[in-house]
Amino acid sequence: MKTALITGASGGIGQAMAMAFAQAGYAVAVHCRSQKQAAQKLKDRVLALGQDCEVFCADLTKKEDADTLCREVLARFGRVDVLVNNAGAAEEILFSDVEEEHWDYILDCNLKSAYRMIHGLLPAFYRQQGGVILNVSSVWGQVGAACEAVYSAAKAGLIGLTKALAKELALSGIRVNCIAPGGIDTPMNAGYTGEEMEQFCNSIPMGRLGRPEEVAAAAVFLASDSAGYITGQVLGVNGGMI
Repeated sequence: MKTALITGASGGIGQAMAMAFAQAGYAVAVHCRSQKQAAQKLKDRVLALGQDCEVFCADLTKKEDADTLCREVLARFGRVDVLVNNAGAAEEILFSDVEEEHWDYILDCNLKSAYRMIHGLLPAFYRQQGGVILNVSSVWGQVGAACEAVYSAAKAGLIGLTKALAKELALSGIRVNCIAPGGIDTPMNAGYTGEEMEQFCNSIPMGRLGRPEEVAAAAVFLASDSAGYITGQVLGVNGGMI
């Protein structure tokens, strides 16, 4: 059975991805940083589908935690066929107010965490002569967002990493692609007023927020054999924003 490891799986998009991969027949390794209760409930939902699942807690801003996560997942499942680098953090802040500590933290959560996970699992991908890496970027990594310069920079870095690694790893049978969601209906939007969300939706050609399940469907497609000749690409799930 193929195994998908999803980082940041306790959030809205991560949960949808875990369920979508389970429905596609994958065993699922669920990573969370601190929301173990939400991750455990997700595990129960995956198990109810008849698929194997386990929860792993790790702080991916720490190298030792990321290395341990990779070892534990491989020991538990024997292999990882799909790595989804979905873990991240965001905060709206004027660039003039960004302290270096905040800059380092946001890049660590969004970009360096992906480096750590890919680096930790590459030997296993080489041994099994294949694998799929999916990096979750953002529409803001493509076009930038005011008051989210640090987040935009980190997500743009994921796009560059995707394109470079796709070229480097292609002959090893490892495909690397990127998903760039736009506005998605998740609990991360709880801080916005109804009026603010309405204005944002009016800026989207399709006139609505995306659903986490729509992002998850893109991930399952890019991991599938049907996408076997697709690598180094950025798939926007943004309702036509760009």
